[in-house]
Amino acid sequence: MSEQLTDRGFVRVCRLDELPAVGAAAAEIDGRRVSVVRTEDGDVHCVDDTCTHANVSLSEGELDGCTVECWLHGSRFDLRTGEPTGPPAVIPIAVHTVRIEGDDVYVALSEES
Repeated sequence: MSEQLTDRGFVRVCRLDELPAVGAAAAEIDGRRVSVVRTEDGDVHCVDDTCTHANVSLSEGELDGCTVECWLHGSRFDLRTGEPTGPPAVIPIAVHTVRIEGDDVYVALSEES
């Protein structure tokens, strides 16, 4: 996925057709690895890609509604809040703001890490 800066703090990350119909894709923005996720209802979310319990890519995990599961230990995270919804993770992941313009997906990184 490509990255183009805009003047409003958003970065163009990809086109919608580069995302799975339902699933996640990893991207890097300013050296930060994120997961861009499209859910069954067509919403697009962006969260940090690394599980807070283990150094594992969340973009490789399974989706269930608005949660993504870490494939290694089964922790789940809410894509809207970043909060873990099941153990063993107890620390939330950062959630980033997504904006869709036409067929392009833009993300503004949150201050959280």
